[in-house]
This record gives sequence, structure tokens and C-alpha cells, in this order.
Amino acid sequence: MFERLPTVPTSQELVDRAFRRSKRAATGKKKDEAMLMTAGNILADNLTNLVRKYPSFMNIPPFYHDLADAAVGVDEMRVHLSRVSWAGSTIRSITRDHLTRMKGAQDKPLVRRAAFGRMASVMKSIDPDLLFLNDARQKLRVLPTVDPDLPTIIVAGYPNVGKSSFISAVSGARPEIASYPFTTRGVGVGHFTRGHQRYQVVDTPGLLDRPLSAKNEIELQAVAALRHLRGAVLFILDPSEYCGFSLEEQLRLLADVKSWLSLPVLVVANKVDLAGYQGAEMGMSTLSGDGVAEVLDRMVEMLESLEGGELENRKEG
Repeated sequence: MFERLPTVPTSQELVDRAFRRSKRAATGKKKDEAMLMTAGNILADNLTNLVRKYPSFMNIPPFYHDLADAAVGVDEMRVHLSRVSWAGSTIRSITRDHLTRMKGAQDKPLVRRAAFGRMASVMKSIDPDLLFLNDARQKLRVLPTVDPDLPTIIVAGYPNVGKSSFISAVSGARPEIASYPFTTRGVGVGHFTRGHQRYQVVDTPGLLDRPLSAKNEIELQAVAALRHLRGAVLFILDPSEYCGFSLEEQLRLLADVKSWLSLPVLVVANKVDLAGYQGAEMGMSTLSGDGVAEVLDRMVEMLESLEGGELENRKEG
């Protein structure tokens, strides 16, 4: 979604580039006009193209909209993009106005220098906007490569309960680890196919592995984005408590997740070769592989049920 966002130069870098190029255009009788048009076009085109390369945040998938909002603030982003767009339009106006003045001017270099001064002033005024956009670009480019259109198993539970092992077991490979701006660890993403349907399995460290009360505002927004996925939650418990968290703590986290994430949840006890838990809906051992296929079948059924419900809602609508 955001991988191709361009590097945003500083205002001084753009001004230096434009004025340097304008000197090369200083040939012939109308050298001042050529210099002015060259500098004005370079600045205005760079600013306009920069704004165009950012997606319309009104039209991107809600999942990515909410992630972008958590990462950089969509409303603030719009303000900065609007100011850059304004600067591009203003520089075009400055260019046109001063080209008109040159037609009857006795001292064309004076008119050109006045135009360059105004352009430089406009560019200096948007330097904070360009700095913000470049910083935002760095954050947006590392948002996880999760496809919001794929049916998704969202894996939850405390660290070390077997989430990564489950993803590895069902996807046939180690999960792809992508950077995640909301946590210190990367999000794990695996894929598998049933028939002609492709599915993804996602683990979001730092978001669904601790209570809601322990999250900051940005993390809460990132969690909210998960509601937009076509998904169901696999909550993994470790009854053996070798994960470092008591079963009581894990059950409190389960209740916490159910209270604010409005997606269907399947509760599965892992490491059942070490300890069992009757309160879980299913059991498995990601170490031996026992029960993993059955859990995956159940999750696929839940996702298919969700898809069927969506189709019914569309028909009724």
C-alpha cells in the first residue's frame, strides 16, 4: 500500500535543485524568462507530483486507513499534504505573474530575482510539512503486508504459548516477519491454500498478547484496525504455564480480547502433551503436531461461515 512512497526532499534541497537548473537555462535573449520558467516549473512539478503519489486516504481499505491513522495521523497528514499542494499552486502563480511583469520591464533580472525570493520564501514556509511527510513515509512504508481482502486467522495469546509454531505448522514455512511500527517485534504472517482459496495467518506481537489496559493510545488504534480484516481469532492458551504466565492471567487476557475485538474467537489449549484444560474448545500440540490440522479445519470453517454471512447480508441489503 505505501511501499512506493517517494523520499521527500527538504525545501532547501528543492530550491537548490531548481535554481541550479535555472542557470543552465540562461541562454538567448530571453534568458531571464527561461530561468524563471525553469525554476518555477521544477518546484511546482515536484510538489504537485509528491502530493499525487500519496494515496487518497478516503479510498484505501479501512484496515490500512486505521493503521495509517495510528502510525502518523491521517487528518494531520491531510493538512501537510494540503499545504504542499498550496505551495505548488502558489509557485505557479508567482511564475505567471512575474513572467507578465517581465514583458514591459526595463530590468528583467530584478523581476526574476524578486520571483526567486518569493519562491524561496514559500518553500521555506513548507519545510516543516516536508519534514513531517518524510518522517511519515518512513513509518507508512513498514506497515505490515497484510492483505485485508484475504480470509485471515488472527492469532492471539500471551508470548511463548505457541503462536509462531502454529503459523509455521499450518503455512509450511517460517512466518514472514515484517516490521511493525507499533511494537518492537515484527508481525508474523503465514499463508496456506484450501482448494482455490488462499488464507493468511497473522500474529501481531505487542497488540493481542497483553491486556487492553497495558496499551497506549496508538496501540489501541492499531488493534482497532484488526476489526476490518475478514478474520476470526485463534486464542491459544498454554495450560502448562511454561510460557511464563499463569492460566488465570491467560484467561483474563482472553476475556479482555473478547470484550473489545468484535470477531469470532476459537479458544485452543496448546502443549496438551504437557497439561490439559477442559475449558478450551479444542486442544493441540504444536510440538508434536497433534490436533493442529483439526484446529486449522475448524478455523477455516469459521472463516467460511463468516463469508457466507457476508453474502447473505449483501443479498438482504
